[in-house]
Amino acid sequence: MSNSSYQCNYKPFEALTVAELYAILQLRNRVFIVEQQCVYADTDGKDAFCFHLMVWDDNQLAAYARLLPAGLAFEQASIGRVVSDPEYRGKGAGKLLMTQAIALCHELFGPGPVKIGAQLYLKRFYESLGFVKCSEMYLEDGIEHIEMLR
Repeated sequence: MSNSSYQCNYKPFEALTVAELYAILQLRNRVFIVEQQCVYADTDGKDAFCFHLMVWDDNQLAAYARLLPAGLAFEQASIGRVVSDPEYRGKGAGKLLMTQAIALCHELFGPGPVKIGAQLYLKRFYESLGFVKCSEMYLEDGIEHIEMLR
């Protein structure tokens, strides 16, 4: 489970295979709903308009994020539903995911800023990737968040 064994790929929604979509939804539900004990509608209608970045370790989805064009979540292009499988935390999958996500946002949507709604406890991680806090703390589904811009 080292960085070198990870494979990254991204696809628009309509190109996802059934198996990829299932793995994505399974990981998002496992972390956001079960682990974080947060009851909310994960399938919010935005997935069909996004690109989906996946970090794989063989056939295991290690990390995932969706890339949103400007105007879908924020005025700027954004990265959302950032999630790492608990078994891969601290093993480079999340950093690889975000590095790729930032580069892909610029490639897909142009050179403008990228905005995220980050869980507050991950502020330092996102700062290490060049994001800067641009809002006060707010609660989203009972979890402390801040908006950050890069």
